[in-house]
Amino acid sequence: MSPRPPSPLPGRRSVLRGSLAASAALALPATVAAPALALSGRPKAGWGVQSGDVTTNSGLVWVRSDRPARMIVETSATESFRRTTRWHGPLLGPGTDFTGTTRLRGLPSGEQIHYRVLLADPDDPRRTGEPVNGTFRTASTHRRGGARFLWSGDIAGQGWGINPDLGGYRVYEEMRRLDPDFFLCSGDTIYADNPILPKVTLPDGRIWRNVTTEEKSKVAESLAEFRGAFRYNLLDENVRRFNAQVPTVVQWDDHEVHNNWYPGQILDDARYTVKDADLLAERSLRAFGEYFPISTLPTGDAGGRMYRVLRHGPLLDVFVLDMRTHRNANSPGRQPDDTNGILGAEQLAWLKRELSRSRATWKVIASDMPLGLVVADGAVNFEAVAQGDPGAPLGRELQIAELLRHIKHRRITGTLWLTADVHYTSAQHYDPSRAAFKDFAPFWEFVSGPLAAGGFPAVKLDGTFGPEQSFVKAPTRANVSPAESPQYFGEVDIDGASGELTVRLREEGGVLFTKVLQPGRVGQ
Repeated sequence: MSPRPPSPLPGRRSVLRGSLAASAALALPATVAAPALALSGRPKAGWGVQSGDVTTNSGLVWVRSDRPARMIVETSATESFRRTTRWHGPLLGPGTDFTGTTRLRGLPSGEQIHYRVLLADPDDPRRTGEPVNGTFRTASTHRRGGARFLWSGDIAGQGWGINPDLGGYRVYEEMRRLDPDFFLCSGDTIYADNPILPKVTLPDGRIWRNVTTEEKSKVAESLAEFRGAFRYNLLDENVRRFNAQVPTVVQWDDHEVHNNWYPGQILDDARYTVKDADLLAERSLRAFGEYFPISTLPTGDAGGRMYRVLRHGPLLDVFVLDMRTHRNANSPGRQPDDTNGILGAEQLAWLKRELSRSRATWKVIASDMPLGLVVADGAVNFEAVAQGDPGAPLGRELQIAELLRHIKHRRITGTLWLTADVHYTSAQHYDPSRAAFKDFAPFWEFVSGPLAAGGFPAVKLDGTFGPEQSFVKAPTRANVSPAESPQYFGEVDIDGASGELTVRLREEGGVLFTKVLQPGRVGQ
């Protein structure tokens, strides 16, 4: 662990009381409706608070109201709030589903920031609802502060939702107790294409019970249904408690829209009346920006983008990719020339430029899909980068080869790839000595997840970039429920003194695999 002393968890009781006072999701019956908009009383924030995209001196704070309200944020160096700074946020209304985000600037680095969100009646600012409390740490501008974060993805997939018999999404409470600087959510934050039914029968005859809502009873097509899908996970008190304490860095993948979707696709899915994947993606992206605090995707801004870089002090830059919006169509992946690939030409140029500019010791590439794992889309097409041909790069591999070549030739050190997507956990080392394409420097890729979805067997490796699997843990059959298999998340811990980076692949209850990487080296 980093030498930085963690903030004592008991001292956060007032934060958690404030964040959960409005509702207790696990007390809900199996079928619930979203809280109705009240026409009297004071505004309420029953969905908790979130923070996101926190840097050395800034952060975003999110809230949802139950009616029109003005968002106000107060920050303090102490949880007693004896001295506060007030930030006036947006007016929350139906145009953003009563959600809003306020950017906090000029914060002290390396400090615990306590905040509370007030919702004021827009017609009478003196009438405010009960404050909802949260906290986060800004990144340190000094190496000695270290850095530690968690990552995973894949939430409420395959029909496995909030199960009150199991205590809901319990893994979030385990992650909260580790008190990380932030959580990197690697995509599939919802499953818009997977309805949540009240009951599911497990292979051994047991009954899995779900908390359900009207919007989650079918696939999401309308903007209201996408909004309801993003609200669903906030019904879980573990999630709300986690959000009140741990800031997030969020990206998306396919299930925010539809399984394996790509731009221009016309869905062949009888459950949908809206077949245009681009239209569904447009609605999902709007709801995504409404329900997560993301610096490049402001609420209500149709011109925002998902990919971005988060500067977390001198030790760490996180490069958040979007492998969904700009990709070409899924195909057998054997094209000898492919300039668009999985990132698109513009995003690739951005990534090469920002990696070259980075002076951070470690450069984490947050990828929503793995590189060398063969992820199929039907009988002949492929969904990720690899397509199973171990020879020279073809199709989307050409773009990744160009990126890896750039990293080597520009002598960019300290890169590692983190991803989720495949619903198991593994560690792969890529080395040109084993590869068909050899013009790159060795690097590691770590996979984790799911957090609350079905587990799936491990897929094959593609030899183009020479991956060797050092660790894998996966079920032996498809769609193993969270009641039968532990959920997975990863931890990255950068030591402030030595600069060493330690990756721990975790499951609920303990550490499965550990790898220590040295700063400034290639090959590891």
